[in-house]
Amino acid sequence: MIEDIKNNVLAYEQEAKALRFLYNTTIGRIILKPLCSRILSKIAGAFLSSSMSKFLIEPFVRKNHIDLEDYYSDKFKCFNDCFSRKIIESKRPIEGGQEVLIAPCDGWLSAYEIRDDVVIGVKQSRYTISSLLRDEKLAREFNGGLCLVFRLCVDNYHRYCYIDSGKKGENIYIPGKLHTVRPIALHAVPVFCENCREYTVIESDNFGKIVQMEVGAMLVGKIKNYHGAGDVLKGQEKGMFLYGGSTIIVLLKNGVVSINKKFIKNTDAGVETPVKMGERLNKMV
Repeated sequence: MIEDIKNNVLAYEQEAKALRFLYNTTIGRIILKPLCSRILSKIAGAFLSSSMSKFLIEPFVRKNHIDLEDYYSDKFKCFNDCFSRKIIESKRPIEGGQEVLIAPCDGWLSAYEIRDDVVIGVKQSRYTISSLLRDEKLAREFNGGLCLVFRLCVDNYHRYCYIDSGKKGENIYIPGKLHTVRPIALHAVPVFCENCREYTVIESDNFGKIVQMEVGAMLVGKIKNYHGAGDVLKGQEKGMFLYGGSTIIVLLKNGVVSINKKFIKNTDAGVETPVKMGERLNKMV
């Protein structure tokens, strides 16, 4: 186990060094351009969805310490079957009653206040909600509210759920590039406003109008949402990502919920907080 941890730390340091080269040097940015293209993502996705990718499953499971007994199947036909594996519901219980705001996914949470349409991160570039949504009228409704950013790493569970029951609109897809969602990239470019993404507006039962958005990342051009417009339930599976890191963004209006202060405090300190799908995010009453 100690040796595995050392190897993971070394791999992370090597990856961080490579990303600094790609995003912070002239030559790196030239190389980066094709890496962020949807064409490369489609090619990689086709391979990872083919039986030829099965050899990648065992080392991926071993490296990330994934206990396949937590999931419904280990009879994977390709790597993406493993990556998008479905967890047993009891391993991700949905917390509390109607007043409880839950995390829509496993990941690393950052929580920001929206001020005059702008989201300002400690370790990332500024971006506006209107550029994120490509809808200025809708963006204005969230001034003074909260922007919750859940960053998923490759070892996280890559299915996600609705954060509340309600009536959702149609999915709105915005094409774009496919930057990595690692912090070093967020510092260099407004990733969330450049990457391909898909969102829906939900008239929720307990938190008013909300936006729930999925953002693609490098080698993750595939965002698979299941439902069109209609009624949805809190904790109901909304969709899944295929290979790679990715992000879910939730927008909440001003005053509809009091988020646990530790999330804001950690974000202000430049620290992401690990959360699990179904975990309570708002303060206890």
